[in-house]
Amino acid sequence: MFSYIKLKLDKLSNNTFLKFFKKTFVQQITLVTVFTILLFIIVVNNIAQEKISVEIGDIAPKDVRATKDIVDSVKTRELKLKVMEEVEPRHRVDPSIQVKVKNEIKEFFELVYEVKEYEDTTFETKVKLLAQDSNIDLTNENYNAALKASKESLNMLESNISDILSQIMGTGIKKEELEYEKENVKKIFNSLDDLPKNLKILGINIVNKSIRPNRFLDKETTDQKRREAAEQISPVIVKEGELIVKKGEKVDERIFELIKSTGLLKEKNGIDYSLNIGTLFIVLLLEGIVISYLYIFERRTINDVKHLVILSIIILSVILISKGISGISGYLIPISAATMLISILIDAKLAILINFVLAIIIGMITGNDVNNIIMLLIGGTVGAFGVINTNQRHNIFLTGLIVGVANVLTILSFGLIADVRIQELLSKVIYGLLNGLFSSILTIGSLPLWESIFSILTPLKLLELSNPNHPLLKKLLLEAPGTYHHSIIVGNLSEAAAEAIEGNTLIARVGAYYHDVGKLKRPYLFKENQFNNENPHNKLNPSLSTLIITSHVKDGVEMAQKYKLPNVITNIIREHHGNTLVAYFYHKALNCENNEHIDEDNFRYDGPKPQTKEAAIIMMADSVEAAVRSMKNPTKGKIEKLVREIIKNKLNDGQLDECNLTLKDLDVIANAFSNVLLGIFHERIEYPKLDLKDLKGGKLSGASNR
Repeated sequence: MFSYIKLKLDKLSNNTFLKFFKKTFVQQITLVTVFTILLFIIVVNNIAQEKISVEIGDIAPKDVRATKDIVDSVKTRELKLKVMEEVEPRHRVDPSIQVKVKNEIKEFFELVYEVKEYEDTTFETKVKLLAQDSNIDLTNENYNAALKASKESLNMLESNISDILSQIMGTGIKKEELEYEKENVKKIFNSLDDLPKNLKILGINIVNKSIRPNRFLDKETTDQKRREAAEQISPVIVKEGELIVKKGEKVDERIFELIKSTGLLKEKNGIDYSLNIGTLFIVLLLEGIVISYLYIFERRTINDVKHLVILSIIILSVILISKGISGISGYLIPISAATMLISILIDAKLAILINFVLAIIIGMITGNDVNNIIMLLIGGTVGAFGVINTNQRHNIFLTGLIVGVANVLTILSFGLIADVRIQELLSKVIYGLLNGLFSSILTIGSLPLWESIFSILTPLKLLELSNPNHPLLKKLLLEAPGTYHHSIIVGNLSEAAAEAIEGNTLIARVGAYYHDVGKLKRPYLFKENQFNNENPHNKLNPSLSTLIITSHVKDGVEMAQKYKLPNVITNIIREHHGNTLVAYFYHKALNCENNEHIDEDNFRYDGPKPQTKEAAIIMMADSVEAAVRSMKNPTKGKIEKLVREIIKNKLNDGQLDECNLTLKDLDVIANAFSNVLLGIFHERIEYPKLDLKDLKGGKLSGASNR
């Protein structure tokens, strides 16, 4: 008993869980959560897996290559220091010091002249007075020589001293040059022949006691010149892919800085919380942008879990593929394949947004430079635009070529701006062209998988379904030729009407081709396939005939599922009669005996009513074609009147209540139907009956040919 109760509870809980999980909101939350976790793991692992933990003096655990063009700051700094050291220090001469020295010497000579004029004073006293008041510290012999010399000799000495000071101090004397200049003063005075020895000694002592450094280091100017010299040095660049350090080599300061600049240095052991949190934030921000866009502009996509699954798989797949291919070259990353697939399968505007998101993520995990990311953005955008409304698979390949050309132009533009070497630029150009081709091949190759696995109806799939060699259409042509030709005409009518109201012309045409495939089960019971005058329904009860006629909808749905037709086409088959009354057999039943219990509902199709514009158009085209085909002597006025009457009847019967057609649309559809039907059922020339012998005799040689 307990086991039985437990089994019942388990079944109940399982059913409750399944019902809960089938809710769209629950599926959306689950999908977003799983996608976020997977994207975070992919991004954070790809960012972290390349990082190495080393310090200066350690041995490199593996070869490390530059992930991008980086500046070798250590080498650049060394070169700058070298040229700065080679710059000669700049000095400035202080002219005020020379003036001051000359004034001091002038004061000394004025004092000498003054003391020499003293009267009633002994020579020894004059020497003492001169020594006492002199501003230049000289020996007594120097004072004696100054006082004993004649005024003319002193004037000559003073003049020579002034000239020598101007010569020596004019260019400036550095502190370290002072002793050398004093020796130079001695040589100059000794070379003078017009001065006696004692005055030469006096002059030497006066100058050497007075002179002082007047040329000093101009630190501000020197620093500026050194900075200017350093600025002339171009940074030393380590190119992307260049080997920084080999496995087993010692990590010095330069290598350590280079590894750090590449972003490959793992500076902490254990879990890198900053890396994980930063990665999670950027993933959530990018997801938030996409979800906000879908919620505001593409509510249809966000409510379609199937589309969200496709979007998630494409994003994750392209990121993984890109990481593997980036080892060859970042310019090969097939981001355009993602944008082309999303544009074809979901929406072109969404593809452009995803292109932006993918470029950021791929740039993060591959360490690509800005030039490469911009190329991916441009190429991906071109790919999204190029496949809009594409009807042939070779158009995708052509779009790939255009993407490749866009990549090449982008690479050339940045290459010319940066003056990249020809060999390097040519290599990137080849990769950029291959990128477009690879993306188109990837798109063409994977598109059938998306179409079949997720039952996505693309223009390419619709064109394949419209091929007369499709097994179901071929079967229809062979077994129910009347229905086949009827469907072709309905297709022409539906396509023209859909185009007129800006509906999906391909869905309308292909849906019309398959709308009556259910008649294949009993083709001979439908009028268009009865090529003799015998109608089996004449021998059948009206209720049975109605059941046979209406069952072709159910049979058509089963056949569509058997041949794996897309849901859109299957829905058109299910809806193309709505719950229309089978009027002929209903009236026939009313005219029979025992008609008291006739229920109109038993003579109607099961529905549902058309849910889309295309299904409604096919419903009206189906009725219009059958009615006009049965019309005797059709004229333009009769056809137009009949078309509008049929459409009006469908509207009054409520068959168009659940689709998005407006009264204006119905008027446009009526005109489109009439134009097509007038082209099919136009009036033909009635040819006279002619005798073949008359024709051979040439009597009517002037007759016009049809």
